[in-house]
Amino acid sequence: MVSAIKERILNDIKKAMKENHKERRDALRMISSALKQVEVDERKNLEDKEVILILKKAYKQRLEAAEAYKKAGREDLYQKENFEMQVIMEYLPEQLGEEDLRNALEKILNEIGVKSKKDMGKIMGAASKTLGEVADSKRISEILKTLLE
Repeated sequence: MVSAIKERILNDIKKAMKENHKERRDALRMISSALKQVEVDERKNLEDKEVILILKKAYKQRLEAAEAYKKAGREDLYQKENFEMQVIMEYLPEQLGEEDLRNALEKILNEIGVKSKKDMGKIMGAASKTLGEVADSKRISEILKTLLE
């Protein structure tokens, strides 16, 4: 079974080509090639869950590169990375807002019954398992630190 997200990306590449939108086409091809690489390396068809993990990794890479370009004063490359991040976000599940994420983490803390920062690893494991698709681990960690103070 082909991933629905991957199928959408392939269709959007064709659409971008027809509309002569080069930047979008190139960004989508970059995503598609990352997915294809994993499929070839692991000799399997990706499921949506796996595609989401690859997209999150690609997003994080773009974010780090954008920050580096910004520090180096390379506005052109910074803009390119930001554009690619926006394209990637279109295919990721909608991320939880600050308040919703805080509430979800409080619920997890109550279920686990942990109130100490020294159990951060245990809490992060549980939180990432439940909220991994809708929240970035950096955001989860930051909010957990404020909740455990």
